[in-house]
Amino acid sequence: MSGSTLTDFFLALSLALGAGLLFGSLARRIGQPAVVGEVCAGLLASPMVITASGAEAVLPTEVKPLLGALANVGLAVFMFVVGYEIDGSYLRDRRGATLGVVAGSVAVPLVAGCALAIPLSSAHAPGSRTVFILFVGVAMSVTAFPVLARILADRGLNRHPVGNLTLTAAAIGDLVAWICLAGVVAYAGASEQWRMALVPAYLVLMVAVVRPLLCGVVRRAQERDRAAERLVPLLIVGLMVSCAATEWLGIHFIFGAFAFGAVMPRDALGTLRPGIMRQMEQIGAILLPLYFVVAGTKVDLSAFTPAAVLTLVAVIGVAVLSKASGAYGGARLAGLPHSAAMPTAVLMNTRGLTEIVIVAVALDMALIDQSFYSMMVVMAVVTTAMTGPLLRLFGVLPQETPVLVPDGESPVHHSAPLARFAPKAD
Repeated sequence: MSGSTLTDFFLALSLALGAGLLFGSLARRIGQPAVVGEVCAGLLASPMVITASGAEAVLPTEVKPLLGALANVGLAVFMFVVGYEIDGSYLRDRRGATLGVVAGSVAVPLVAGCALAIPLSSAHAPGSRTVFILFVGVAMSVTAFPVLARILADRGLNRHPVGNLTLTAAAIGDLVAWICLAGVVAYAGASEQWRMALVPAYLVLMVAVVRPLLCGVVRRAQERDRAAERLVPLLIVGLMVSCAATEWLGIHFIFGAFAFGAVMPRDALGTLRPGIMRQMEQIGAILLPLYFVVAGTKVDLSAFTPAAVLTLVAVIGVAVLSKASGAYGGARLAGLPHSAAMPTAVLMNTRGLTEIVIVAVALDMALIDQSFYSMMVVMAVVTTAMTGPLLRLFGVLPQETPVLVPDGESPVHHSAPLARFAPKAD
């Protein structure tokens, strides 16, 4: 790598990180999640804002792969944290109302997304139309669990009964979405088919071998009174190996990062847990915004025809209506009153960074084309940005509003586990 390329890389990195920090801070000042500002920062270097020569000056072609590699490291660390925080207690402790919200908020947009994708597949599916249809259904069904956690924490609602219900439903829904996405990617057959047959062996290895090894490492570290800082480099090594394994298997590195976080021992960490998670979150807090800035640079609406604009409106409309109606209907059928079902529907419509990650993966794997990627990113930003204003508009979630939990269930109380991952509001 030449000295000139290194110079361009460091300048582009400083510009991208600085723009993400600035626009993320501005977004938080107006009551929006930082990811909205970070994507908007990337839009300033996209083809819809500046010319090709201007984009080359800001982000030279030879440095884009380097920025992308750093951004992927941040994404891997983030997915590790997601996998670690979504543990079995979400499935064991929630019944009734939560499962009703999950079923409605996943099933309705999944079906609506597939139905919308059928007429769009001929124009926007670069490969298999079936894979495109399945992917759109999965993408429509997600809720941004980390962004939702940040919104609830910023408004002091993370211990409100409706906030707890919504956060738990989002956690389970995201888990279902990642499993479905892995299935779609596997069905796409992006790698040699014989490698896909090794996926079950990889999962068994993670549970039967990697998890016990991690437990042993943690126990020895506690016995020798080692600081958390000594374990983090080892965890990063294991994380990168897991990412490489799933990428080789053909199911994308994000699933390797998620699986490595999921098999991490929780109770065994003891006093080491805060230090380990703090360092992992610090790495993600630095590099993850770079991922969304880079994602924003790929959005191009400048060449959209009137038909494409109508498609964008349809994508946003189906996403909002199907998610909100599914969550509201599921909550009502589970016995919740309107005063609880309405804010649940508004909050579950938050897609944020989870949606952007999913559509970026789909673009990288040629499941969707560039035009549809741009539409989905815009939809993710719109559905995330509208959450706060809608909560204020409807005046929902007063602290004294009770949640009517059916069948004698008592409300459960969980803090927002990923709220600390995002920068705090100014």
